[in-house]
Amino acid sequence: VTMRETPMASMERVKSLQAKHAQLDSQLDRERNRPEPDVVTVQHLKREKLRIKDEIARMA
Repeated sequence: VTMRETPMASMERVKSLQAKHAQLDSQLDRERNRPEPDVVTVQHLKREKLRIKDEIARMA
């Protein structure tokens, strides 16, 4: 995000990040509910969700 980004563009970026966060949450739920969840995949999804959450928080 640049300092010159318009408020509308910022709102769209936040919406996009929120959608990606929700998508990752769904993927994480599916992976956790598998008979033998892949620990590495779960860790990756959690890290990515946290990265997006942090980016959203910085923009707020």
